[in-house]
Amino acid sequence: MSEAMSGAGEGPIKVGVIADQTGPLSFVGRANSNVARMVIGDINARGGLLGRHLELVLEDGATDDAVAAAKGRKLVGTDRVDVVFGGIYSSTRQAIKQPVVVEGKTLYLYPEQYEGQESDPLIFCTGPVPAQQVDPLIPWLMRETGAKRFYLPSADYIWPHVLNGRVREVVEAGGGSIVGEEYHPLDHMDYRETVERINASGADVVFNTIVPPGATPFLAELYDSGFTQRGGHLVCTYFDENFLNMVPAAQVEGLYGCLDYYQAVDDPFSRKLLEQYDTLYPGDAKFTGGSGCSGLYRALRLWAAAVTEAGSLDQDDVIAALDHAEIADGPGGPAAMVPGEHHLRLNMYIAQARSGHFEIVENLGAIDPQERLVDMPVLAG
Repeated sequence: MSEAMSGAGEGPIKVGVIADQTGPLSFVGRANSNVARMVIGDINARGGLLGRHLELVLEDGATDDAVAAAKGRKLVGTDRVDVVFGGIYSSTRQAIKQPVVVEGKTLYLYPEQYEGQESDPLIFCTGPVPAQQVDPLIPWLMRETGAKRFYLPSADYIWPHVLNGRVREVVEAGGGSIVGEEYHPLDHMDYRETVERINASGADVVFNTIVPPGATPFLAELYDSGFTQRGGHLVCTYFDENFLNMVPAAQVEGLYGCLDYYQAVDDPFSRKLLEQYDTLYPGDAKFTGGSGCSGLYRALRLWAAAVTEAGSLDQDDVIAALDHAEIADGPGGPAAMVPGEHHLRLNMYIAQARSGHFEIVENLGAIDPQERLVDMPVLAG
């Protein structure tokens, strides 16, 4: 086991964070960078961990999987960080995983809502998965709106493919049908023919997994076609207040989402946390759920709690503590690792975009991730 992993020495504890500070997801990456600075600043202001200062080693993933992989390799091989956080796209998680986890044998926490099924002794996921988003949202939507016919316009990578499989199962179980499903490269920008097919299909619901940069022209084209004005429903599970800033409010008026946190959550801790963030980082890079901010906040706090319980940076001991870690206060409410699953039980919310803001229409309470057990024991580096 390396010195960095064992916690030997009395220098700073190095915390690696990969955030997409440039490229199409730069508005997300800037917010995640702010969260990392805020939480690590809070921990250092209280004396650090194990009597040691935390040093943030922040890298720009540039919304490019190859760049993210190179930054992961640097964090583990050159900077010798004790832990790595970050990634938004699932393809980016996979790119980071190879140098950090497979080769570097280093603990990695992934903060974003995603398709689930990541199961590795060295990886913990702190955002919601389909059992917490698709499973409650789709039946609720079908019940509340009477919608039955779903169209799935999608980006062509792992998250939409796996998520759409779950959507199909839940829709068909509820007596509905998928009337169209198509995939496009992430940088595809012309969606005129896609929108024509949507409108010709008789779809009641567009369940969108097109992501930036393609999401902007797609949503504009869909709006201009009159889909929602004619009574169609738009659903996008990653959409949050940061993504609302990406398009004119009218284009996503009525959009439904399901996340672990929205700024409209009004418990005292969530309000205080949002106020702290907005005071420190005014501007358009907001603290939100779908952008991974809530997941990164939890990941940092849970890891810190695990290090404190372990009493060292020994990676096996930290992982053993992280497996049952929990926080009583967090964005959207408490969060707890489900032992053995490396995923969190989270409070979940259904929200709808109204006049440029999200309003919560259903508080779903705490939902288990229902992910499979991770194969153990951990093989330490």
